[in-house]
Amino acid sequence: MLELGSKFLLSYFLGSIMGALVMGRLAGGVDIRTMGSGNAGGTNALRTQGWMFALGVMIIDVGKGMVATGLVPQLPIVTEEPAIARNWLTLACAAAAVIGHVWPLWHNFRGGKGAATLLGTFAVLAPWVLLPVLLVWAWMLVLFGYVGLATISAAAFAPLYLLMTRWPGEQALLVYTAVMALYILYAHRSNLLRMRAGTEHRHSSVMLFRKKRD
Repeated sequence: MLELGSKFLLSYFLGSIMGALVMGRLAGGVDIRTMGSGNAGGTNALRTQGWMFALGVMIIDVGKGMVATGLVPQLPIVTEEPAIARNWLTLACAAAAVIGHVWPLWHNFRGGKGAATLLGTFAVLAPWVLLPVLLVWAWMLVLFGYVGLATISAAAFAPLYLLMTRWPGEQALLVYTAVMALYILYAHRSNLLRMRAGTEHRHSSVMLFRKKRD
């Protein structure tokens, strides 16, 4: 359990490095948690700081998910424990990075919604799932205009896609994607409340079937 615990914590600490706040320091002390939606993620970064800033945020947040999933489980920091299956160790490290992004230790547990870091874990665990997940995200965005709803839908589609195409060969990965889909839903609960209240920001410019103004 020492290997699992130490690598889980290392991945969590890595996930706690927030791309938005790293970019904010490079930009002279900008804290996007005090702007826009108050979320330290790529969408709020794009809305408040522009695409260059948001691109840097996405690179860091996706990258830490990839490093936590692809590199941390292989590190010889403790004696390898044969009782721990390598695939479950990798999935635990991946989940820890996403949790660290949402509840970052280094930033008073005020982080983002976890989507970009989850995408980084998918890039290592199952790169073949990226295209269908991103297509669902894009389709939901152009239909409804809500980034949060698109993200929830894309995360929920991942385990469904695995169930349809890889069952029963990818059971551990199916468990991971299902748990992460619920976690993404939980992280976006405020978005759902704002959608219900009609106060959520809507990207009407990208909607295919938006109502035309009179």
